[in-house]
Amino acid sequence: MSKQQPNILLIVADDLGFSDLGAFGGEIQTPNLDALALDGLRFTNFHTASTCSPTRSMLLSGTDHHLAGLGSMAEAIRPEQKGQPGYEGYLNDQVAALPELLHDAGYYTVMSGKWHLGLTPDRFPAQRGFDRSFALLPGAANHYAFEADIPEEEIPGLLKVTRGLYAENDEYITSLPEDFYSSDYFTDRLLGYLQDEESRKERPFFAYLPFSAPHWPLQAHRKDIEKYHGQYDEGPEILRQKRLARGKQLGLITEDATIHPVLAQTKFWDDLSEAEKQVSARTMEVYAAMVDRLDQNVGRVIDYLKHIGQYDNTIIIFLSDNGAEGAQLEALPVFGPDISTVIAKYYDNDLDNIGNGNSYVWYGEHWAQAATAPSRLYKAHTSEGGIRTPAFIKYDQYTRQSAVSHEFLTVMDLLPTVLDTLHIQHPGGRYKGRQLVPLRGKSILPYLQREQDDIHEVDHITGWELFGQKALRKGDWKALFIPAPRGPNQWQLYDLSKDAGETNDLAERYPEKLKELLADWQVYVRENGVVEFIEEQGILNKSA
Repeated sequence: MSKQQPNILLIVADDLGFSDLGAFGGEIQTPNLDALALDGLRFTNFHTASTCSPTRSMLLSGTDHHLAGLGSMAEAIRPEQKGQPGYEGYLNDQVAALPELLHDAGYYTVMSGKWHLGLTPDRFPAQRGFDRSFALLPGAANHYAFEADIPEEEIPGLLKVTRGLYAENDEYITSLPEDFYSSDYFTDRLLGYLQDEESRKERPFFAYLPFSAPHWPLQAHRKDIEKYHGQYDEGPEILRQKRLARGKQLGLITEDATIHPVLAQTKFWDDLSEAEKQVSARTMEVYAAMVDRLDQNVGRVIDYLKHIGQYDNTIIIFLSDNGAEGAQLEALPVFGPDISTVIAKYYDNDLDNIGNGNSYVWYGEHWAQAATAPSRLYKAHTSEGGIRTPAFIKYDQYTRQSAVSHEFLTVMDLLPTVLDTLHIQHPGGRYKGRQLVPLRGKSILPYLQREQDDIHEVDHITGWELFGQKALRKGDWKALFIPAPRGPNQWQLYDLSKDAGETNDLAERYPEKLKELLADWQVYVRENGVVEFIEEQGILNKSA
């Protein structure tokens, strides 16, 4: 294998919070990811979409998710969005996916993990450039592949859309091993593909490892859970303060950073009974164990790269696909209203059983905001807590390494950066007879090589929209719309250079600046085919 043609290892965590990793201020044991992050370039201002499949479409396409087919998550497309361009619910044919382009350039392309970009055989990873693939097709599943015996008429929406559905290459998988656990098995399969020398044929490889951990349901090996016994007994606010202090020590959070207060519709720690505190702390212990196990599996891949002498010749990229998951699932109408009743009837959530395959829990909004601090809120929101995630890139040939970057960038910038590093030309407007939408990402290679000090121009514009949540960023200014009840149901304005926590709404103080950003918002809507439902006016703006 040519030393001049590097491999790529792309690792995605699912719903990982900003400060969960040790290298980002957390207490969870993540030595393997920490070592990579500390040797590489850690990003404190890396942005994704506010939920998983839109982010994954942006990652593999280099463009906005409204153009790539995931204008909304497939599970939540509204009637007015159905049939609109960019709302297909899968990675559409108007983008050239990263594995397709790397395969064309002679790479051995493999993936193992969560896909969430199409459920049918014509939309499997095998149809988007992967030589070998093992894929969890929907957005989540039981990590032990346990399926409760629930009568079909009783199954709530949440469990219907997260049934275990897997594919290998171009076929559905009908059985999994008895000892299946998602993070372990995904890593097993990826390593198996990499070790298949006959298939690889000395080609450089692109290895995509998108974990489904630590996404709910929170489930982990007992020995990993026991490592964290009692560690969270003081509650989420104490954890939040410890992580904020550690983040400042590491230079990831400025000393004068504004910190958004916790927003919650459920009881705070001091209002919980002792039994409720025990259950809450246990869910966080299981969550930590999932992150710990994810890290252990990353270590297995790194050990293999070192064993074959390819560690230094591999570009390693890591990110979480959105902010920490803070939703109270029982409160979401699309998943209920009987989700809690069904779980109580068909799963065992006794304290000592939480974390096993036949348990079904999530950790909620308080623990999530311990992880997203100092930011506002969490996953599914276009505030910083939903879209700012931990990320790093490590490659010895980049000159800007063993450092922290506070530069703004997005997940869309990764595809053009990889292509630029490998001297691969993006096909532009057409690819294999298909008309392509424009790239929205920008290569950050000049920044990585210290050829420039900034990634984007001072007035660079980026927009976000999902589920009626909206935002537009222009330089350090950000216009933000969060519908009620989590927000004021009107546009707000923030200067993120002075207010990372989005605590001081400047809309009334700078009305002309807000007007300027809202004009830019209309351009974003038009150029990216956003089917915008204007909640505050109750009218539909089909700008697609």
